[in-house]
Amino acid sequence: MTTTETPSAAGTPAAGAPRARAHGRDVQGTKRLAALLLSPTLLVLALVIGYPVLAGFRESLYARGEGLDDQGFVVEGDRFVGLGNYTAIFQGDRADAFWNAFSNTTFFTLTTVVLETLIGVAMALIMHQAFKGRAIVRAGILVPWAIPTAISGLLWRWIFQADGAANAVLGRQILWTADGFPAKMAVVIAEVWKTSPFIGLLVLAGLQMIPRDVYEAARVDGAGPVQQFFRITLPLVRPALLVAVLFRMLDVLRMFDLPAVLIGVNQKSVETLTMIAWFEASNLRYGSAAAYATVLFLYIALIAYLFVKLLGADIIGVARQRSRRERRTTP
Repeated sequence: MTTTETPSAAGTPAAGAPRARAHGRDVQGTKRLAALLLSPTLLVLALVIGYPVLAGFRESLYARGEGLDDQGFVVEGDRFVGLGNYTAIFQGDRADAFWNAFSNTTFFTLTTVVLETLIGVAMALIMHQAFKGRAIVRAGILVPWAIPTAISGLLWRWIFQADGAANAVLGRQILWTADGFPAKMAVVIAEVWKTSPFIGLLVLAGLQMIPRDVYEAARVDGAGPVQQFFRITLPLVRPALLVAVLFRMLDVLRMFDLPAVLIGVNQKSVETLTMIAWFEASNLRYGSAAAYATVLFLYIALIAYLFVKLLGADIIGVARQRSRRERRTTP
């Protein structure tokens, strides 16, 4: 009598073990190949970005040509001061200048990015429409972004003069280029005018990737233009919009050339962290300048991290979750 043995449940994992091990080897091989292909790029980034960051942090721990010795002579060479440059920023005689520059940098970042996002999305929606002369409109919208920042600052400085076009249109005499709140508004207007097309260009690229069948199906279901925008357009262009906003935030946080050309340096109303770091370096206080640059670097890194985590732009995290799900579902 012949008996047929049925595979038990305990034997099932053993049968699938070779395939699981083979899949694991393939994943490890793919990771090693990816690391090998990316190693030249990572090496260049380490030399171009990593070394200057470390060198700047080291410089912030020293003071050069500052202070007097016991005989009243200026101390020559580098002198290790530890965190003295950082404590001087937050608590010393330069604390007021730092917090003023910090508040100006934050103000410019929030106001300009919000306005640029709203105007940029509107520009993208206009450029995406099919109408006669669309190419001319697209070219005209992108012209401000193509103008160099220094030239743009000189142009707006002429507009904001006491007898310039801005006061002629408003019918009032406003000192835009003097130190005060109007100077802040002048920088905001000039920055928004120049860089809103950048966000519009990236959002336009996202709009062109949306199939028209989606809008046709929405219209069949009775969705109006407002519903289509908030239910279809905005969610589908969200990745491109987040990238554009992130780039603009990182760019505004290190703003220097536009307020320097438009208003001038050493103006408290428009002084940013980059400008105050440049001022310290121009006065040969390299340790203090490196400390300001390090604080700005940490501030930018924190803003970027919070932006990625809170607004859901964690591309690496999403890829890792997808990879884990694929490994769990692979037999």
